Amino acid sequence: MAKLLLKKLYKRYSNKHSKLQNDFAVNDFSLECNDGEFVGILGPSGCGKTTTLRMIAGLEDITAGDIFIGNTRINDLHPKDRQIGLAFEDYALYPPLNVYDNIAFNLRAKKVKEADILSEIKRIAPLLKVDDLLDSRPVSLSGGQKQRVNIARAVIRKPKLLLLDEPLSHLDGKMRQVLRTEIKRLHKEINCTTIIVTHDQLEAMSLADRIAIMKDGKLQQYGTPLEIYNYPVNEFVAGFIGEPPMNIMTVTVSKTDGVFFFNFSGTDVSIPVPTQYYPHVQEGGTVRFGIRPSDVLIGQQSSMGSMVQVAVFENLGEECRISIRVGDDYLTMTTSEEIRYRQGDVIKLVVKSDRIHLFNPVSGDRLGEKI
Repeated sequence: MAKLLLKKLYKRYSNKHSKLQNDFAVNDFSLECNDGEFVGILGPSGCGKTTTLRMIAGLEDITAGDIFIGNTRINDLHPKDRQIGLAFEDYALYPPLNVYDNIAFNLRAKKVKEADILSEIKRIAPLLKVDDLLDSRPVSLSGGQKQRVNIARAVIRKPKLLLLDEPLSHLDGKMRQVLRTEIKRLHKEINCTTIIVTHDQLEAMSLADRIAIMKDGKLQQYGTPLEIYNYPVNEFVAGFIGEPPMNIMTVTVSKTDGVFFFNFSGTDVSIPVPTQYYPHVQEGGTVRFGIRPSDVLIGQQSSMGSMVQVAVFENLGEECRISIRVGDDYLTMTTSEEIRYRQGDVIKLVVKSDRIHLFNPVSGDRLGEKI
């Protein structure tokens, strides 16, 4: 295993038809991944995450910047000399070869002795639970089995760095959950520095020690899953992380008897501003108000709160989701209560004041200190 360091990476594709002056696929991207760490690169389609991974692997030229594995600068090294294992979202197995020969392919290309290849396959195959598939051809395998073989082929090279490019994207929901668990277990077994690229926040949150969130080629935030969930640095990160997503809407600030309130346009809903945000609000001003659905509560009759009507009620078994029409927006809450609601039912809306997030309405940056 080894430390990975990305320093001010840029990738720009030549496009004479582009009207943009700075149409970078990756723009000033820096990242440090410690020995043995599992890091997720997360973002929407087209944000530059796969391009970043391909630059690390040597499959894309770097426009500017440096990549280090350990103390070695690898910018100019051939992909085969970077000591990297790479598993793509497409399994890319060789149809004429059985599973054993597919896993052995890279070692045979390096002229490794057959006895050593057999020893390594006996070590790796059980870790990926493909030891009973070694005589099978790819055509007879399920998607999950193919991906296990694909990852085994990358791991058997004993890489310093394991790169996983959307490894679960072609699998159904249940198999994705199974393989997430298998990949997490495998990482602990082989103790290899690992980077996974994904657009699925659940994959990143469940697998990674730290997550790098990208947008438009730029790094937005890098931290542990809990840091990113509890303290998003901007509105994009706040809305991207969490299921259901954070409620984010524009509110106006009013002041009564020295107390600030958030007022929601077109409604009577009014929420006291937590004192920690007083330096960041002013009477008559607007801010972007954020609250996660799990931090919106149904209050008792005696509790402080605003009366609102249920717009949509969804019973999902483990939890229920309630959508409330607030002006032109919908505010979602989740509850484990077994009480059913119907459209038009009146409930009391209460929010956890210490879980309110505020964002600048222009820049989208977070306001206030860490909660």
